[in-house]
Amino acid sequence: MTPEFNFDEEINRREVPALKVHKMVLGADGMSLFAAGVADMDFRAPPVVLEALSARLSHGVFGYETVPDGLIPALTNWLKTRHDWAVDPAHILRAPNVLNALAMAANLFTNAGDGIIIQPPVFFDFADIISENGRRIVENPLLLQDGRYQMDFDGLAQLASDPRTKMLFLCNPHNPVGRVWTRAELTRLGKICRAHNVLVVADEIHADITYSEHGYTPFATLCAADAQNSITCLSPAKSFNIAACCSAFTLIADDKLRLMYQAENSRLTVNKNNAFASVAMQVAYRDGGPWLDAATAYFHENIELVRARLSPIDTIQLIEPEGTFLLWLDFRALGLSPDALTQFLRQQAGWAVTRGQSFGVQGHGFARLNIACPRARLEAALQQLAGAIEHHNHTKYQEKPK
Repeated sequence: MTPEFNFDEEINRREVPALKVHKMVLGADGMSLFAAGVADMDFRAPPVVLEALSARLSHGVFGYETVPDGLIPALTNWLKTRHDWAVDPAHILRAPNVLNALAMAANLFTNAGDGIIIQPPVFFDFADIISENGRRIVENPLLLQDGRYQMDFDGLAQLASDPRTKMLFLCNPHNPVGRVWTRAELTRLGKICRAHNVLVVADEIHADITYSEHGYTPFATLCAADAQNSITCLSPAKSFNIAACCSAFTLIADDKLRLMYQAENSRLTVNKNNAFASVAMQVAYRDGGPWLDAATAYFHENIELVRARLSPIDTIQLIEPEGTFLLWLDFRALGLSPDALTQFLRQQAGWAVTRGQSFGVQGHGFARLNIACPRARLEAALQQLAGAIEHHNHTKYQEKPK
């Protein structure tokens, strides 16, 4: 690893109010735990981004600004060179963040009481957005088959046929199960949604981090009809670890949908620009590729470490990831209730990860592990887990009736 990209560096995130290590996430009794829940990285942002932010700071004037001329070209070039996606700049709108974009879409293109489909176990904010905006959660659970998650297309078709169901929130790549949906899978989903006038709103924030042969397919690239029946939400937040100093983009090919969305942006006055966000995003997309490639390689090595350490433990199964820096672990063989599993991980293993039940009842017995941390820390945490499992098994054996 080059000194320029030192992902092994230990950085004290408690020097700033980082959510991952804050007591509102860890609890007052969990401040010493292995913090691997919140989905950000424990790495410095790319050096090119830090240098650009420093240069912008040195200018010293922070009055109102427009979008830099180079920002949208940096994004479109990134999408073209990385993902072979030619996007018309006129189709791109700004948003404060991806969740805001999802909520705006739900409010604009559905009515109170309408159904919005989600595919649990899935990012918990999807359900919150739907319920908090007076819409109805419609679940199309993923199917776990031979250690790999699949979409239930028959169930999806049945749910989409209900005229009260108007939208689907797609997570592509999927958080937390790590699937990078194939073109064939997305095509089948798109056909079902178009047949029943269900608008696809795709959260593709994890698009840039995939492994081996699992290439990301932007939903809007499937065909012209799917592009017209979709809204894509993107952000460099995950790719470059700049969640606290960036915004998002909403890509809408359909003219009518885009004009409505643009008017809503204006009505809610969420179309202002932050100088630091603009600088960080432009430089990340323009010059951050080498850093992202190195980070992705580091994640891959961390995954290999997790795989090796869990291999001897028959009560934990790693759901093999195809993308993201989040791992989905199956602890069901331990035979613990969801609450008991949380307590076991916290009190015995010293882990603060995201509880599986946060992603829906389909996540009971699972937990999400963030591996975007220095390898030595991950190694120590895996040793703690192995020790906790050994103690659990020994205690369980002793408690068996003789």
